[in-house]
Amino acid sequence: MTVPDDDELLARVRSHPEAFGDFYRRYERAVMGYFMRRTGDPELAADLTAETFAAALRSVRRFKPRGDTAAPWLFGVARHTLLKSLDKRRVEDRARRRLGWEPLTLDDDLLERVARTGGDARVAALLERLPRDQAHAVRARVIEEQDYTAIAGRLRCSESVVRQRVSRGLGTLRTLMIEEERHE
Repeated sequence: MTVPDDDELLARVRSHPEAFGDFYRRYERAVMGYFMRRTGDPELAADLTAETFAAALRSVRRFKPRGDTAAPWLFGVARHTLLKSLDKRRVEDRARRRLGWEPLTLDDDLLERVARTGGDARVAALLERLPRDQAHAVRARVIEEQDYTAIAGRLRCSESVVRQRVSRGLGTLRTLMIEEERHE
């Protein structure tokens, strides 16, 4: 049996919606990796991936075949989803809700699988671009998931100073990520 190319698969979705599952499995890892490299956050990457595929399914009738791969179209949807979430500072879940999909529940296995898709090197590179005090605070709070009291004790400063460093660091990271995204 011949494996259908993306154009054939997406054409089938119009009459057989379950065919979208094959398309999803074909691109899930690549889309998840795309988001991990850009966010460094497995939960955020999973949410963005779910919203991307929901938006793709909702717009599949408007998909125009352009060859044997739908990757450019799908990654265009992914890029739009990411930029929209960065602008709103939250993951938009309208497409997922319209389809009646439940929010993605992340268990340890899924988080580990998402984390393996990449992102560690990108996060490290972005953290190196922050001032040292902000990088330490962001790493401790966001990556190591320490509470503010513990971080303040280790850094020998107040919790409000740590909160300010984390806030400023995350703001700078968001700006850096938007700049990278726009240059791709």
